[in-house]
Amino acid sequence: MSCARATRATSVGDRRITHIMWAQLITTRLKPGREGDLPKLARQLQAIEQPNSGLVRSTMMLNQKDPSQAYMLVVFESEEKARARENDERRQSGLAEVRMLMGQIFDGAPEFVELSIIEETTL
Repeated sequence: MSCARATRATSVGDRRITHIMWAQLITTRLKPGREGDLPKLARQLQAIEQPNSGLVRSTMMLNQKDPSQAYMLVVFESEEKARARENDERRQSGLAEVRMLMGQIFDGAPEFVELSIIEETTL
């Protein structure tokens, strides 16, 4: 399956790098014994997703050596679509429930790393 992607370029020194997508890597610590709540969080997030939000994929992961460390990689068609999704009124009531669950299972605030995807390979 193939999908059309918008690209944009950024200058780094004298080089131009083409971005094909945009992503956030979210890291957080889980409270003891709350690892089993991640699938529930994933279901809640999926339930409030809206058509044409720009979301390409969302992946939740646990550190094998430290299962209290969770990672979420959320990939979007573009940063612009991701920012519009953040402010989508259709998602707001569902996000209140999601935030409540996050407060129950996360040990502190999550950290966000913003990423430009410059290449992707899927076999």
